Amino acid sequence: MPEELILAIDTGNTHTVLGCIRSNGKISPTLRMETNSSHTEYEYAADMSRILELEGVDPKSFTGSIISSVVPSMNETLKRAVRLITGLDAIVVGAGVKTGLDIGLDDPGTIAADLVATAVAAKEFYELPCFIIDMGTATTVTVVNEKGRYMGGAIYPGVGISLNALVQETSLLPDISVEPPKKAVATNTVDAMKSGMFYSTVGGLDGILDIFEKEFGQAKSIVATGGLAGRIAPYCRHSIKLADDLLLSGLDVIYHKNCSESRNKKKR
Repeated sequence: MPEELILAIDTGNTHTVLGCIRSNGKISPTLRMETNSSHTEYEYAADMSRILELEGVDPKSFTGSIISSVVPSMNETLKRAVRLITGLDAIVVGAGVKTGLDIGLDDPGTIAADLVATAVAAKEFYELPCFIIDMGTATTVTVVNEKGRYMGGAIYPGVGISLNALVQETSLLPDISVEPPKKAVATNTVDAMKSGMFYSTVGGLDGILDIFEKEFGQAKSIVATGGLAGRIAPYCRHSIKLADDLLLSGLDVIYHKNCSESRNKKKR
């Protein structure tokens, strides 16, 4: 019997991440490509196949696939692209998919697939209650309580969106990278922007966590994922664990909750 190899796809508003998940849960390689809603299934299939093959992964070696997407209009395109390169019918996280997650929202059907996946991973791998930070195009801070119930959270503009708005709406400010400044009280425009963007993000995140702790009590774990988490989290007052592959790990858990009854089949 061939070794299990799951293709997990996380499609965000800006980037799509491909994760190759092994039988032991190890995720390697992890590959990133641009999200482009105008692409057809053939264009996505060509891009994914080429990227995987560059890393020495044969698309036909996958035994299953699962997709998380916050761009619903792309779901069918992604499913068809996966079928073209792997011959598999991918599971798409959404209505009818078993997650094992109790969702405490006013309307549970409104929760985004990425928030489901990170919450499932937090419930599976971290002490509860857990606060989850995901720093992508938007930044989300969400809560899984001590009983493993998803309680909701906060959503606000990510660092990239805030920086783009600042640059676009001001005539004299240049585009900059998001990184710790040399000093908080900056003596030039670029460093002043870095200081403002960086420390407002750090302070805002600490502030939200403080308020969450007042409302829900002390978290036993705080975990951060997403592109900028590694730069921001170490500067926060709170003790935050970094988990780059948190969402992909959650997709792996969800896949195995569903594959026994709706196991992906190779195209005949």
